[in-house]
Amino acid sequence: MTDSSISGRLATMHYLATIVGNEQTAQPGSPEFAAGVEKYAAFQEAAGAAIAGGAALFPAATAVNVRGSGEQTLVTDGPFTEQAEVVTGFYVFDVQDLDEAIQLARQIPAALHNAIEVRPMAMWAPHDTPGADWWAALLWESQADMIAPGGPEWEKMAVEHGQFAAKVGAAIRGGGALQAPDTATIVRVRDGKLLLTDGPFTEGAEVVDGLYVFTAASPAEATEIAAQIPRRPHGRSEIRRIVDVGF
Repeated sequence: MTDSSISGRLATMHYLATIVGNEQTAQPGSPEFAAGVEKYAAFQEAAGAAIAGGAALFPAATAVNVRGSGEQTLVTDGPFTEQAEVVTGFYVFDVQDLDEAIQLARQIPAALHNAIEVRPMAMWAPHDTPGADWWAALLWESQADMIAPGGPEWEKMAVEHGQFAAKVGAAIRGGGALQAPDTATIVRVRDGKLLLTDGPFTEGAEVVDGLYVFTAASPAEATEIAAQIPRRPHGRSEIRRIVDVGF
């Protein structure tokens, strides 16, 4: 076997598996939540090294949304009212292809009652195990304003994100950018059957375009950091605290 064939066989890609749907009633710290954590721990143990990141998020009611840029920044508390479904958590898979990502996504416990959006990533910087002072910033963008990865505008935004990361420094623990929303696949499992749908999970004009994972000592500090994330005119950053599940 040649070196080129070995490198081709081992080549992998990153996929974001976003867990979406009606929010769970079990609150972090409750017995019901603990039972759910055990199911996810079993899933992660089975998936092993294929999991390259991920986190469970506190309820959307605790979210902070940041819109605009510069002097036009607007900060609002609570969930974004236009969303019928919310993001409850995510995984990043390091696998060879979409088929393998789908097979992993179908094993996520939430696939039995909610949905998993599987979407290839344009880039991913992995993070360590999240702790109690960790936060996630979901970067929402209007589908009409989406920029294709690799183009001049995308490269310009990449430079701005690099400047943001350099300014914030060690607070940034990971993050990534996504491919176009039409590359997404929705994964559901109903009555033991795998159901696949093309396209993003949101029915509205906005889709997740990327995310950051970072640390902050308080909600105010988390908001201050997220307010500096580069955004296009109609984009927003949704700040959610990460649940410390201990693994």
